This record gives sequence, structure tokens and C-alpha cells, in this order.
Amino acid sequence: MSRIFLSPPEAGPAERQRVLAAMDSGWLAPAGPDLAAFEQEVAQVVARRYAVALSSGTAALHLALLVHGVGPGDHVLVSDLTFAASVNAIRYVGATPVLIDSDPDTWNISPGLLAEELEARRAAPPAAAILVDLYGQAADHHAIAPHLAAHGVVHLSDAAESLGATYDGSPAASFGETAALSFNGNKIITTTGGGALVTNDATVAERVRHLSTQAREPVVHYEHVEVGYNYRLSNLLAAFGRAQLADLDRRVHCRRAIFDRYVAALGTRAGIGFMPEAATGRTNRWLTCMTIDSTVAGCTPTAVREHLETLDIEARPTWKPMHLQPVFAQCPARLDGTSARLFASGLCLPSGSSLTPSDQDRVIQGILDVMEAHS
Repeated sequence: MSRIFLSPPEAGPAERQRVLAAMDSGWLAPAGPDLAAFEQEVAQVVARRYAVALSSGTAALHLALLVHGVGPGDHVLVSDLTFAASVNAIRYVGATPVLIDSDPDTWNISPGLLAEELEARRAAPPAAAILVDLYGQAADHHAIAPHLAAHGVVHLSDAAESLGATYDGSPAASFGETAALSFNGNKIITTTGGGALVTNDATVAERVRHLSTQAREPVVHYEHVEVGYNYRLSNLLAAFGRAQLADLDRRVHCRRAIFDRYVAALGTRAGIGFMPEAATGRTNRWLTCMTIDSTVAGCTPTAVREHLETLDIEARPTWKPMHLQPVFAQCPARLDGTSARLFASGLCLPSGSSLTPSDQDRVIQGILDVMEAHS
């Protein structure tokens, strides 16, 4: 039996045809018609006016902070329960991350704790806040945005994991001054590595485009008056992404169905829970995340993960909170223990849109076997 991966890329004839057509056209350099078309299609999918395709979602976060003037001496509020890229980008610009714990009902950044932190910093408000859409579920933007506006804090969205999700009936990435998307190989669609910054502000989009192409001035020779970055996505990868993006709705449907099947098979077991879906939106279920209360279930997430590994099945712990990461341990934080509890009890299960029912049966049976062995 072949290995079952957590969230492998899925590609087929459509991607092959797009890439070969781009090659045959001769547009192999960074710029080209597929890159322009991909940006237009991404913007349309997330209900934004502009998209700038970049080398990664991290690049999008970095440039979002730069174009909004965030730099040394500034503080940026950010989700504690997230992948390190959300916080790394803050360090790139020399600012200080301020880690905010999770809401236990959504796992996303807590609006209440964020409001408390803003009030405590009333005399010197943060420059920006990055709201992360965790595991494909949009942050509670409507609950948070008024607090940010009242303190003059720039509202940025890390929608790297939430393409295809909705919030209050709108695409998840349509909130905030800008949103960052990721097309990494493990995401719901991929360009094999890439991302995008999306915005409704033409000036911001043009500024990001300029900085992402080495900040070259529009003259015949190579002229630079400021530091730029080599962050643009290539035309060839954009062609691949166009085929992926056209398949987005099916992929969301598949991942949601996979989540529902896990819940049907395991959700009634004592001590087993799953990441809740917020009433404010519809998650894309990028990854199915379960929780295991070892005092009730009789086994730990580590025991389940290690048993699945013996069956050649990849599962991973949920994100380790940033305040527990050595590199960010000294950052200011407002915590209530939620993210730490979710890390201690959480486990991400194979969730790729190409996961077959028989492969999912292998995962489910492996979990049941280890639970029975420990009961």
C-alpha cells in the first residue's frame, strides 16, 4: 500500500495542458499572459479589484507590512496559533510581534483578547494586526475591525489557508486592507510554490508589484532608488495555477466531505472532538483537525500519530503556538491557555482532495485500532 500524505498536491491533464501551452508560447520568463490572467482570476475569486502573484504567501505578508509603513519600533498584533510565517514577516520589517491567543469556539484569534490588548496599548497603539484564517476558517473580521479602526490599527489578513472559504457570505480573503494567499504545495490549490497579495487599492497593488520586481525604476537602464525584492511569480507557474484555480470549488467540496466522514466515523467516541465551524462563515476544511482528550479517550494524540506512522500514514500535531517557539518566546503576548491546550490535544489528519474513500478508511481504522488498544 502506498503512503498516505497529509495534504499532497493534486494535478492532472488540465495542469499539463496549461503548462505546455505556456512553454509553446515562449513566455517562460517571469512576465507573460498567463501571469496577468492568473492575477485577474485570483482577484475575481476572492472579490478583490487587484491581485499580485508572488513567490510565496510569506512574501505577500512581508510586502503588506512594508507598503503600510510598518517598521522598526512598531508592534503588530498577530494570532498565537498559526504557522511561523505569519510572525516571521513581522520580524522581516524589524517590528515586534504581539501574540494573541485563540477563541476556543473557533480556534482563531480571540476578538475579546485582542480588544483587551488594544485597550492596554491605548497610549501607543500597534501599527497593524494580522488576522490569520486558521486551517481554512476565516477570522471574525466584523467583531475585530471596529476595534482596529478605533485605534488606527491597519487591518491585514493572512488568508494563506482559506482560499475557497467564506465569511458572512463573502470570500475569506476579501477582508482587511490586504490579504495574503498561499499556493504552496500543501494548499488547496498550488502553483507548486507561490502566493499572492490581494487588495482593492490600486496604489497598494502597484507599490507591491514594484517592490516585488527588485524596485526597478521605469527607465531603459537598471536604476534603483530603494531596496527591492525578487518576489514575482513566473508565467509558467501561473499557467499551472490557472488550471488549479478552475478546480477550486470541487476541491473545497472534497475536503469538506472528508471532514464530515471523519466526524461520522469518530465524532461519537468519548474524548474525541473536531475543529468547530464558526457560525460566521463556511470553512474550506483545508485540514481536518481533531482533538483527543487523553483523560477520557485513553490515548494521546502522540500515540495515535505514531501508530498511523507505522501504517505509512502521515498525521501531524496542530500548529505549535508561537509563544512556545524558542524564537518568539520573548515576544509580548496576551494568553489564556487556549492555543496551548489545542496544541497539546490536537492532531491534523490526511485531508487532501485526492484522498480516496478506501485510503480514508485506512486512516479511520488505524485511529480506532489504537484507541481500542488503549481503552
